[in-house]
Formats: sequence, structure tokens, C-alpha cells
Amino acid sequence: MGKLPTQSALNSSRIQQLWRTDSALQQRYRQLESRISLLLSKTRRTANKLFSLSKRCRTQPKIVSLRERPLSYWLQFTLSILYCSENNQLGFYTEELRTCACPYENPSCQSVIPCEVGDGHRCASCSVDNRTRCSSCNPGYVLSHGVCKYAVPNPTDHYLGFETDLQDLELRYLLQHRDGRITTHAIFVSNDVRLNVWFDPSWRKRMLLTLKSNKFKSSRVHMLLGVSVQFCMTKNSTIEPVFSVYVNPFGGSHSESWTMPINQNSYPDWEKTKLDIPLDCFNWTLTLGNRWKSFFETVHFYLRGRIRTESSQGNETVYVEPLEATDASQNFGYMKINSMQLFGYSMHFDPEAIQDLILQLDYPYTQGSQDSALLQLMEIRYRVNRLSPPGPLPLDLFSCLLRHRLKLSSSEVQRILATLQTFSAKQPFYKEYEAAKLCS
Repeated sequence: MGKLPTQSALNSSRIQQLWRTDSALQQRYRQLESRISLLLSKTRRTANKLFSLSKRCRTQPKIVSLRERPLSYWLQFTLSILYCSENNQLGFYTEELRTCACPYENPSCQSVIPCEVGDGHRCASCSVDNRTRCSSCNPGYVLSHGVCKYAVPNPTDHYLGFETDLQDLELRYLLQHRDGRITTHAIFVSNDVRLNVWFDPSWRKRMLLTLKSNKFKSSRVHMLLGVSVQFCMTKNSTIEPVFSVYVNPFGGSHSESWTMPINQNSYPDWEKTKLDIPLDCFNWTLTLGNRWKSFFETVHFYLRGRIRTESSQGNETVYVEPLEATDASQNFGYMKINSMQLFGYSMHFDPEAIQDLILQLDYPYTQGSQDSALLQLMEIRYRVNRLSPPGPLPLDLFSCLLRHRLKLSSSEVQRILATLQTFSAKQPFYKEYEAAKLCS
């Protein structure tokens, strides 16, 4: 018993394993077995000799010797001495409950029972200051008040809000009525087009709507629910507008925007409505809803026109580019944009709190706070990247958030991603996480 470790709690299996690997103990036990076997043989011979010399015994004696106690008895006895022998009492140790049954309640026979070291929810090691508490945990578990608990991230809503109470039918109704409660106050910017001014749509025009949150609303991020464009065409125009839409999630350059896959991979298409007025005016609405909503800071629009012509068979419409037309001087019609509107809502965003999480990766406040911070960052990354457009891989919007809203350098962002990858690889249900790069 003096050789048994005391820094963590032992059980029957562990003691048996230690005894089996103790060569000196095994040798002593074999010597004891040999001596006892010789002693029992001598006892039998002596008893038989005594009875054979007796004239009163007519039958041979039945010799009953003490049987060897099973190993389980000695394992249980050892555990009881280790943990239930305080105050000159010897109690009975219950391995399943890790408690002692003592002869007297007061004073108790139970001594200090160290923490249990093992796989899963058990400790990886016990505390030096207090052996009853864990000092570290196995992968997939976090330390909480000296106990290892399954690694579940704490709520992240106070770092970054995500949810809205609006359902899809409610959103569609609000979008159809252009409700002011989901209207964002974006700034229209364009060097090619002015609102309510006629222009030739044959050549590509560039426009954008931006919120400039990095400058004015650093504590808010924004969710895009829909886009609406209202425009008019001249009478008998043969040109039809085509909009390409690019979304920049958190700021930065235009190259850090993703393209809306309109009418592709179950992504919604424009809903086209003709206005009930004498002019040929239309309202095009793109409804994303809860399924395809995503973060946005700036939305870029590229407008080009395509010409409607009749096919040679005369039973279908063919679209050609203006430059493909035979007469380049031909006028195909004019267009004016009355309004462009983004619909969505703003959410709480606390960059200082996220910075504090990142700081704990190098300077944890308490034991176990580093793992907790990593779990929360992984949860934020998952929830941010989940709001990506359809594609083989989700976009790495999380890196854009760190880069442009927390103002971190590229090397710092890469270091954080590498730390998250290393940590997630140690989790029991590890699955490699991949995301397509968007921001530099």
C-alpha cells in the first residue's frame, strides 16, 4: 500500500493493474503461495498421522483449512484503509458512490478522497492545492469550479446578436409594403447614374448603397433581408435591364464582396411588378428572408442592358448584348432609376468584448477561461459563416469581421484561425472545418 499513488483517486481496476505490474510484489506473493502450500501439506500429514494412531476414530478425518480470500476482498479492504480509516475507525468504501460507510457518524472515518483521473468527464490531473478538485480536463471538456464539464460554449448574444422574431411570411408582407421598420438608411453613391434622371442603359453602370458603419455605427452590424429597385423605361423600349449584385459584409475593398447567385441553387429571383401608372415603371424586389439573409455593409449594383429581339422563327424572344447589334448608333430606349432600397435590421455588436475573448487566448484570466474563450470564438465563427450564400464551402465571413470591424492585422487573423484549428482538432467529435477565403 505504501507504493500506491496518492495524487489521484484509485479504484479496484487501477490497484489491480498496479499490483500486476509490480514485479517485487509478484515475487513475494509467489513465495507466500509456496510456503502456504508446504504448510498445508504438512498439516494434512500430521493430522492424518494423529488420527491413524487413535483407537477411537473409525473414519478418516475431514480436514478443513481456511480458504484463500479472493482478490476482490483485498482490493476492497485496501480502498477502505486508504479512504475510510480516519479517527482510528475503519469504514467500508463504496466505489460507485465514492463515499464511506463508517461505524460511527461522529467522528467520521472518511478521509480526503482525491479527484478521479481518467477519460471523458474525469479529470486529466488533480489540483496540487486541493486534491479533491481537478486542475485540468480532457479534450472536449472544460474546467468549472474544480469539475470537468462537457465543453458547451457560453451564450454569445452579448458579443454579436443574430436572431429576429420575424417569420418568413411576416418578412414578405413587410417587404411587399416597403415597411419603414425594416428599411435601412443607406447612402446612394454612383458616378454613372443619378436618381430620377434618364440615361442610356446600353453601357454598364455602377452604383452602390452603403451604411458606413465603420465610421458612424461601430457598435452595430447589419443583416440584409431584401433589395428593391424601382425604375422606368421609355415607351416601346427594346432594352431590358440586368442587375448584378455584390455584397460586402463588413467593409473593406470591393474585391472582398460576394456575388448574389440570383436564381441559382435555390437562391431567390427578382419578383417583377409593373406599377399601375401611365409610364412603363417597374418594381423589382429580391426577397432573401430568414433562409438567405446575410451580413452587409455595402451592396454594389452593376447594371447592363440586353436587347429583346424576335428570333427568325418568330415564336420566341432572343436577348443580345447592345454591342452585338448591327447598328451601333441605334437608340434602344432610355431608363431612369427612381429609387433603390435595402431592407434589413441592425444588431448589437460589441467589438471590445470580442477583443477581450481574443486576449484570453494568450493571457487567460482564470484556469479554464482560455478553453471557454476558444469555444465561444468557434461558436461565433460558425454562426457568422453559416450566413453565407449557397456554395460548396461557406465563406469565411468571420475573418472579414475580425479584419474590418475589429481592425486586426492579417497576421493576427491567421494566428487566431490557426489557434481555433488546433483547439478544435483536440475535441472528441472533431471534424475539419473549411471555409472559402473572402477577405485578404
